[in-house]
Parts: sequence; C-alpha cells; structure tokens
Amino acid sequence: MNNTLIFILIAFVGMVVGALLILVVNAVRGNLISKKSKQILEDTKKEADKIKRDSVLETKEELHKLKLDTEKEIKEKKQEMKEAESRLNQREANMDKRDLMFQKREETLDERESKITLKQTAILEEQAKVEEIKNEQIKILQELSGISKEEAHELVMEKVRLSMDLEIANYIKERENEAKLECDKKAREMLVLSMQRYAADVAEEQTITVVSLPNDEMKGRIIGREGRNIRTIEAITGVDLIIDDTPEAVVLSSFDPLRREIARITLETLIKDGRIHPTRIEELYDKVSKEMNEKIIEYGNNALFRLGLTKVDPKLVTIIGKLQFRTSYGQNALTHSIEVAELAGLLAGELGENVMLAKRAGLLHDIGKAIDHEIEGSHVEIGVDLAKKYNEPEEVINAIASHHGDTEPTSVIATIVSICDSLSASRPGARNDSLENYLKRLEQLEKVTEGIDGIEKTFAVQAGRELRVIVKPEEVDDLKSYKIARDVREKIEKEMQYPGTIKVTVIREIRAQEEAK
Repeated sequence: MNNTLIFILIAFVGMVVGALLILVVNAVRGNLISKKSKQILEDTKKEADKIKRDSVLETKEELHKLKLDTEKEIKEKKQEMKEAESRLNQREANMDKRDLMFQKREETLDERESKITLKQTAILEEQAKVEEIKNEQIKILQELSGISKEEAHELVMEKVRLSMDLEIANYIKERENEAKLECDKKAREMLVLSMQRYAADVAEEQTITVVSLPNDEMKGRIIGREGRNIRTIEAITGVDLIIDDTPEAVVLSSFDPLRREIARITLETLIKDGRIHPTRIEELYDKVSKEMNEKIIEYGNNALFRLGLTKVDPKLVTIIGKLQFRTSYGQNALTHSIEVAELAGLLAGELGENVMLAKRAGLLHDIGKAIDHEIEGSHVEIGVDLAKKYNEPEEVINAIASHHGDTEPTSVIATIVSICDSLSASRPGARNDSLENYLKRLEQLEKVTEGIDGIEKTFAVQAGRELRVIVKPEEVDDLKSYKIARDVREKIEKEMQYPGTIKVTVIREIRAQEEAK
C-alpha cells in the first residue's frame, strides 16, 4: 500500500515537473520567436531605408544628367542660330554688292548704247558720202568707156548666158525626166509620208539566247551526273545547250523562238530553285509551257489594243500572239505585222479608204506563219483558211491571198497591204539581207565627195535620199558652194547606181560668238 502511494506520488510529481518544463520551454521559445521577429522587422526597415536612399540618389543623378543634356542642347541651338544669323548677314551683304555691280553695269550699258548711237549716225553719214562718190565714179567710167551702165550689164549677162548654155540644156533634160515620172513621184511622196509618220525601231531577232549563271559551278550542276540533266533539258525543250569556256554563261540555240523562250525561263527557274534533276526539269517545263500560253494570248491582245481593233475571235487572238515567236530573215513576225497594219492605216487614210479594215488586213496578212510549222501548205494558203474559218471580211481574205502576188487583188485595201508588206520588209535594217547593202550604199555615198577641195564633212541622211555637204566657210564662198553642189551631183551620176533621186545640199555656215562677262 505504501509502495503504491509512493509510486502515485512520484508520478504526480513527475507530471508536475513535466508540465513546468513544458511551460518553461514554451516561454523560452516564445522569447526567441519574438526576438527573431523584432530582428526581421529591424532588418526590413533598414533595407527599406537603404532602397529609399538609393532611389533618391538615382533620381538626383538622372535629374542632373537631364539638366546637363538640356543645357547642351540649348547651347547647340544657340550656336546654330548664331551661324544662321551670320549666313543671313553674309547673304545680305552679297546681295548689296550685286546690286551695286548691276547698277554699275547698267550705267556702262547706257554709255555703250549712247556711243553706239553716235557711231550709227556717223556710219550713215559716211554711207551717204560713199554713195555720192560711187555715183560720181560711175559717171566718169561711162564717159571714159563710151557705154552706159545698162549696156555694160547686158554684155556681162550675155557672157553668163553663153557659159550656162550647157547647164541649161541639162536642166531642161532633167525637167523632162521629172515630167515623165510625175505619177511615180506622187505615189512615192505618199509612201515616204506614211513611212515618216510611222517611225518604229528595228530590232533584229537572234537565234541564240544567253543565260547568266551565278557562278561557274552551276555549269556542272546543269550538266548533271554523266550528262543526264543536260540531255533531259535538250530532249524536252528541243533546244541545244552550249556550255563552253564563257564565264558564268550558258547559250541556248534554236531557230524556234518559242522553244528558246520556254527553255530560257525553265533554266532560269531551275537555277533560282537550286534543285536540278530530270523530274524537277519536267515539272518546271510543264508549268512554264502553260504560263507561256497565257503570255501568247497577252501578246495578241496587246497587238489588237495598239491598233484599236475589236471583234476578233479569241482563238484567232491566240494565233496572232504566236507570231511573236516566229521570224522571217531575222525580222519578228508580230512586229512586222503590226508595222504593216500601221502603214496600211496611214495610206488608207490618205486615199480615203476604211482605215480600220486596212489595219485588220495588215495585221492578219502573215497570220499563216504562226502555224505553218504545224500544218502543211504555204503561209498564204494557211492564212486564207484561217480568215475564212473565223469569218473575216472578204477584203481581208483577198489581202492575205494577194499580198505575195499569188492572187489578183480585188480591192484597194489588198493593194495597200501588198505595198506596205514590201515597205516593212525592205526598209533599211529591217532584215538581215538588206541591212548590209544599205550600210554599204550610205558609206559609198558619203565617200563620193573625196578629192573635192573645201569640203569639211559629208552626211548621208533620209536613208540615202539626201547628201548634206558641209564646206569650210573660210575657203569656200557662196558662189563656189553652188559649183561644189553641181560637181558632187555629176560625180554621183557617174560613179553610183541608185533608185530614184538623190538630193545634194551644200551647207556653208559662219558663226559669230561672243561671251558676255
């Protein structure tokens, strides 16, 4: 019993002691926590004060910097204003100097004008005196010679008539020839007028196209392994690729401009794309071929718009566009057809015919050339069939059939188209075979004056129909210039063969030049 009480007592005491220990521990922990919290608050307050001081300092520095920048900018503006003011003052001073100079110049001019007036008066008085002396001398000569002034004039004129008999005979002969050619002259003037009113550039078509490369390494990629790429390009385009030592260039050769254009666009697209292999080549060729069809239609529509023609079948428009890619002796077929249409319109207007119908016939006269490589027969026969197929007027059909003399023309418009076709094909530089002869004729015409004294330069103008001779004014007077013109004319008639006539113009010019300071 006593042991139990002791045990209970000990347990109670232990519990009391444990409770006391727990209270003590909690009190100590609370004190520690409160101290830690106070420390944290103090640290936070210190950090806030520090941040506040730093921000104040930064703000002060920024304000100081802004103040310095503002002061610097103000100084620069003031300096600019001072410089502008000085420039204005300088300009004002210069203007004052110019005003003074102009005033002095005006005074000088007034003095010169007064002096000139006095000189003119003196010259007039001297001329009157010279005229009186001249009349007196004439009277003395008449008394000494025993003949009057009129009789002396008649003697001189008689000698001139005798010396000019041969030239008058030649002149009469020329006038007779001109009378015989009067009708041809009027027709030629009308043709020349039309040609002058239609001034178009001549561009010779080539059979090759040069494609630029970014570098010479691209040549190897175009050739491909064992030449498979170049063989594919040549096979599907029908164009020959010439790859030689020419740096950064590949030449496309073909007599068909359409194939050559498609091959050019395909090759340039392959070079930009960078993927060059047979499959890609075929894909791009198909794509370019489809786009080229749209371009052909655009060429046809542009030609019709330029000539002002309407109501043309869309299929015929496509065939007209194909003429852009056909040539004849180096002359572009579409350009030639447009030129014939323009000339035909001008001549029809001069003759009072239907201008639009003449233009239509001129544009379609060579339409068969667009597809003569696809269909058997001459381009005249093919053109007539196409005109009938697309319901063109009878005048147009007859113009197509007769423009090469295969059929008799039945209208004035057909004759006009035939004439304009010859004009466009034969005018200087239009075709390869006429350009060389044209240049040789001009060169021979300009060299015909060699060996004649007093000539400075010679120019053949108006396609060789006129020769302009510039003489040296200090060596050739006005009378001698007429003799040089006759000498040049005779030399041309003896040494050259030419159609029509050549006009010789001798130019003698004296220029007096002074520079006012």
